[in-house]
Amino acid sequence: MIQRIQSVFLFLLALAMISVVFLPIWSKLDPASGQELVLTATKLTYAHADAGMSVPTSTYAIAALALLSAVVALFEIFQYRNRFLQLKLGMLNLLLIAATLGACFYYSGVGEKMLNIKMPGTYEAGFYLPTVALLLNLLANRFIRRDEQLVRSMDRLR
Repeated sequence: MIQRIQSVFLFLLALAMISVVFLPIWSKLDPASGQELVLTATKLTYAHADAGMSVPTSTYAIAALALLSAVVALFEIFQYRNRFLQLKLGMLNLLLIAATLGACFYYSGVGEKMLNIKMPGTYEAGFYLPTVALLLNLLANRFIRRDEQLVRSMDRLR
């Protein structure tokens, strides 16, 4: 059923992963020159590009992984009759979210090399949302397992 607590967790997970696409993930500011490098889910680019700066780097892998994770979570909500499939989709979603975090780390490392100053970049809200999504995924899987155990215990009583 859609009103179960794990459905709420999965819906919030989908919202978090969709938000990753629209929020900045990482940024780095060079105070001396005023250059700012910003990583979003679709590109790694200078905020105020001057002539001679490098071309924006495409980061569509982050957006694709985040949107795929959101779609899997929304599909998982409606598979409430098959809890075993829900658990498998939850494990797939765990891998997709981890891959999203890995891609964010990779492209922030690329950004560190593009703007070569000693100060490290700062992670923005778009980076922390996949971590929240991981927590929501784990909670949803826990409640799905609990439902499965309840159904099995009721079958024993019959």
